[in-house]
Amino acid sequence: MVSVPASTPDPDTIAFIGGGNMASAIISGLLKQGLPASQIQIVEPWAEQRSKLATDFGITAQAEPGAALTTAALVVWAVKPQTFRQAALQTGPYTGHALHLSVAAGIRSDSMASWLGTQRIVRAMPNTPALVGQGMTALFARLAVSAADRLAVERVIQPTGELVWLDQEAQLDAVTALSGSGPAYVFYFLEAMVQAGSAMGLSREQAHQLAVQTFIGASALAKASSEPPEILRERVTSKGGTTYAALTALEQSGVKQHFVQAMQAAYKRASELGDEYGSA
Repeated sequence: MVSVPASTPDPDTIAFIGGGNMASAIISGLLKQGLPASQIQIVEPWAEQRSKLATDFGITAQAEPGAALTTAALVVWAVKPQTFRQAALQTGPYTGHALHLSVAAGIRSDSMASWLGTQRIVRAMPNTPALVGQGMTALFARLAVSAADRLAVERVIQPTGELVWLDQEAQLDAVTALSGSGPAYVFYFLEAMVQAGSAMGLSREQAHQLAVQTFIGASALAKASSEPPEILRERVTSKGGTTYAALTALEQSGVKQHFVQAMQAAYKRASELGDEYGSA
C-alpha cells in the first residue's frame, strides 16, 4: 500500500466513505448537534447520490478518495460489504492516521485492519430507525481503540438513537439478525395487520394508524416495564377472549418457531458475508 504524507488531522473533521441512507442519518444528527458542514467530507461514487447530499446537507461529495482525507480524524465506512475491500484499498493510503468506524454488515475487523493498515477500528451494527433518531446500534472496538476513541464514536452515534458496546465481535452477527434486520420484521407484521384490518372493514389509512401506534405503544410499554415480554403478553390475554383466540391461532401455525428460524437464517447470512467479502 502506498503511503501518502498526512496533513495535520482536524479532531472535528469526519469523513464518510459512502453517502447512502445510514451515512445520511449520521450526518443529519451531527449537523443538528452543531457540527459545521465544512467539517464533514464524503466520498460517494454515484453522481445522483452526490447531488442529493448537496441538496440535503450543502456538502459537496467527492467521487473518489483523495488527499483531503488526510485531515479527517474519524472515517465512517458506510459502503456495501461487496465493495468494502476495493474502497478500503483506495482510501487506506490517506487515512492510516484516523480512527475508523464501520457500519457495513458482515465485514470483520481483521479484514479491515489488513486493508486499511491500522488497528484503530470500531465495528457498528445500526438499524434504519436511525433515520428518525430512534435507531439501535451495537458497537465492538479492537484493542487498539482508546477510551477517547470510544467517546468520539459515541458522539457520532448518539444522535441516531441508543447504543450498546459488545465484548466479542462475533456477537455482531446476532445483533445483525435481531436489531439490524429487525425493522423489516416489524414492517412485515405491520403489513399483515394493515391487510387484515382492511379486509375486516377498516380503511387502509385507519388500519395503518391503528397498527403503527399499537407497535409504538407496546414497545414503549415494554421499555418502561421491568417485566419480561411474556408477562406483559399474559396480562393482556384473558383465556377465552379475543387476544387468546389470536395467539392460539399463531401458536397453532407455528409462527414463533418460524420466526426464530428466520432470525437464525439472518444470523447465518451475516456470518457468510464476512467469509465472502472479508478475505484479505
